[in-house]
Amino acid sequence: MPDSSAPPQDIDRVAAALVASLPALHRGLERHVGHEFPHPRLPDGQLALLFLVEEREGITVRETAQALLMKPNNVSALVSQLTELGLLERRQDPADKRVAHLHPTPTARRRLAEARLLKENHMARALHTLTEGELDALGAALGALTSLSRGLHSPAG
Repeated sequence: MPDSSAPPQDIDRVAAALVASLPALHRGLERHVGHEFPHPRLPDGQLALLFLVEEREGITVRETAQALLMKPNNVSALVSQLTELGLLERRQDPADKRVAHLHPTPTARRRLAEARLLKENHMARALHTLTEGELDALGAALGALTSLSRGLHSPAG
């Protein structure tokens, strides 16, 4: 893992700013989407599970729990709820009947795509309010933000 040579006070300042701004960005997007999304809003845990299953179709409950840093029994409960809502399918593993692979339903795929498009449109409108320098800075930071996200989601993170 690379070690930053930045002074500790700079890292502390950046950490505090990210901790403050990232949830605010998320809440702002969710608020806008909530007003326009024509379907019932799902709890964050269910949404996170659906987005993960869409990204890694066929993932198991155990793998989902590891990826979301949750207990398998809590993931099983979310899977049951989403299955009842018609948004998720469990398909039994042909080799091991105790294992189920998770798949989003066509309805879930459509709703996730709708939500993603709404978020992207709102983000694009917000980005249009920035200066060219601010856009350049954000563009340059995307790789670092992706690495930061990976680091926070890794078992050691």
